[in-house]
Amino acid sequence: MSSMFGKPRAGGERPPQSPLTECNVAILGCQGSGKSALTVKFLTKRFISEYDPNLEDTYASEELVDQQPVLLKVMDTADQDGPGNCERYLRWASAFLVVYSIDDRKSFEGCQRYLEVLTLHTRGCQRRCPVLLLGNKLDMEQYRQVPAAEGMSLASRFGCLFYEVSACQDFAGVQHVFHEAVREVRRRAEQNPPVRPLFITEERPCPPVATPVALPTHHGLASCTFNTLSTVNYKEIPSVAQAKLVTVKSSRAQSKRKAPTLTLLKGFKIF
Repeated sequence: MSSMFGKPRAGGERPPQSPLTECNVAILGCQGSGKSALTVKFLTKRFISEYDPNLEDTYASEELVDQQPVLLKVMDTADQDGPGNCERYLRWASAFLVVYSIDDRKSFEGCQRYLEVLTLHTRGCQRRCPVLLLGNKLDMEQYRQVPAAEGMSLASRFGCLFYEVSACQDFAGVQHVFHEAVREVRRRAEQNPPVRPLFITEERPCPPVATPVALPTHHGLASCTFNTLSTVNYKEIPSVAQAKLVTVKSSRAQSKRKAPTLTLLKGFKIF
């Protein structure tokens, strides 16, 4: 079941034919770490202290991150005994928030299992989704069982970003973490552009692959034949100078000189 939170944007601001870019964030962690409280705090700016720990749902909210609109979908997972049946969010999510409570060492130890599962998943797929390790319940500092240094060390070990927040008190901090997840997804997309094919075959029949050639006999030796191989014709994709070009005017201020332009291969989009 999916729910929509957040203020919808006016129809004039975004044309109907231009759907928002989507970013899927899965929140993982042991029961009692505050996953649902973080989700509700981010979506409604409110704090809930009681909720059904067995309830799992996906919510959506239109957000503006660095002046760029995005449809942020959040899956509040409800694993019973640590990571299990992970396929439902491993294939769905663009980024992961792994949450523990700073006043509960057991929840911190459970995070290590989630991070190990995510590491194995990353090795088996082409894309690498960003992971953020989040220490929740910063308002319970007097009962802290997990020093911040241990959280930073675990995050460094698995190559994660690390934050500590309070779902009870700190909306700005919680919002920053979710927006940072969107930024990380965008950075990964910029660093790993789609791979272009190297060759395409020509649309014409290829010559015979092998042609037998007879060798003359010398000094009574029996004649023999060998095959001369000819490779299948391939043609490289045309270079930028040969490809059809699209010129897009720059948005910079006009001057007496010719306005700067940006040249792109046809079919690529500007993000």
